[in-house]
Amino acid sequence: MKYNLIAFLLLASVIVGQPAEPTVARQKVAYSGPIIDVHLHTEPPLSVIGKPNPVTGVKGASSATELRDATLKECEKYHIVRAVLNALPGTAEEWVKADPKRFLVAPMVLKDSPKAVLTVEALRKQLQNGNAKLVGEILGQYAGLRPDDAVLEPYWKLAEELDVPVMIHMGTSFPGTAYAGYPAFRLSFGNPMLLEEVLVRHPRLRLWFAHGGEPWTEETFALMSQYPQVYMDVATIDWIGGISGRERFHAFLQQAIRRGFGKRILFGSDQMAWPDAIGLAVEGVDSAEFLTPEQKRDIFYSNAVRFLRLPEPLN
Repeated sequence: MKYNLIAFLLLASVIVGQPAEPTVARQKVAYSGPIIDVHLHTEPPLSVIGKPNPVTGVKGASSATELRDATLKECEKYHIVRAVLNALPGTAEEWVKADPKRFLVAPMVLKDSPKAVLTVEALRKQLQNGNAKLVGEILGQYAGLRPDDAVLEPYWKLAEELDVPVMIHMGTSFPGTAYAGYPAFRLSFGNPMLLEEVLVRHPRLRLWFAHGGEPWTEETFALMSQYPQVYMDVATIDWIGGISGRERFHAFLQQAIRRGFGKRILFGSDQMAWPDAIGLAVEGVDSAEFLTPEQKRDIFYSNAVRFLRLPEPLN
């Protein structure tokens, strides 16, 4: 009799168009917590200075001051509580003076040639006296250097010795980069697998690579599987390309989550000359409906707190 009653109720629910059990409609909830952007820059690169944002068409900043002031507004708007500031020599001071609490200075050692713009000795001094917290984006690819080149070895060694995080550009860049101010740029040097020798030499290195290593997706995941100390940021790929770019990014992000890398993904914007890219990058991650609230918080905040060893609470 009990089972007949259950069957009757199920049949009745179908007839009147109601489910046998109540369902809860999925609601898209925007992330509203704190954000750490691990990929900002103090001045526009040569290849994009003054050019419009390829997604929004908004004209880019034409000076470091303009970029700083507009970036600060975006940080306030999107509750970016900390940000890694990739800085060439002499460019970080005004940013830190404007907001000493928010920015973590990460000196860059290369620009557009194999000749270092910051010596190992000068970098050591900045890290030891507290004027810098990390080693900024290593642009070996733009300078025509593989990650394991002898020019970069002293910097890897120093970062491991002082136990400070270091970031390197891996992946691709804008079309025609070698013709737009970076003649030494080589696409082939962006393959994340080229980091392997560095990681073997320096097993305690706290390394993250930028841009998810795109377009080398399988190589990215293979490297991260083999070397669990490595993190990646999703700067640029989380906003570039507009709607179609976002679809590709979401496919990449979902695959990374499925492969178990959700705790090793860092949020970044790489605003370059375009402060409005910060909002685009936030929306790029936040619009990924397959992410749970916890996964969003990991990417936007918690993973960076853990990797950078930041004291909490951050505000």
